[in-house]
Amino acid sequence: MGIERLDHVNVVTARLDEMVTWYQAVLGLTLGHRPNFPFPGAWLYAGDHPIVHLVDSDDTKVGSEVALKLEHFAFAASDMAAFEAVLNAHNQAFKKSPVSGTSLIQFHIADPDGNHIHVDFDLDA
Repeated sequence: MGIERLDHVNVVTARLDEMVTWYQAVLGLTLGHRPNFPFPGAWLYAGDHPIVHLVDSDDTKVGSEVALKLEHFAFAASDMAAFEAVLNAHNQAFKKSPVSGTSLIQFHIADPDGNHIHVDFDLDA
């Protein structure tokens, strides 16, 4: 037994439609099947995997406005130049940071609720 990879993140939001649009446009995820839960939400997929689960909430104090313990979540990605072009096309603020002593470059971004996300590119891959 052992952990192999992160399966998904679950994000509560009061801006479901805006968040779905952002995750599709900026991260290139696709909206897909979601079980018929008794509460509204959306699942966004990378390929065949639903990696971002959004849960709709009437509570407007979500995301960065609540003192959460989770500081960020991260995705591994490929084609760094294309990703940076998408960020620029959407006027998405970002910080591009090399990770000292590794071949990783991280793009630090925030979704519409202010959740810290980084997208990692391995230059050796």
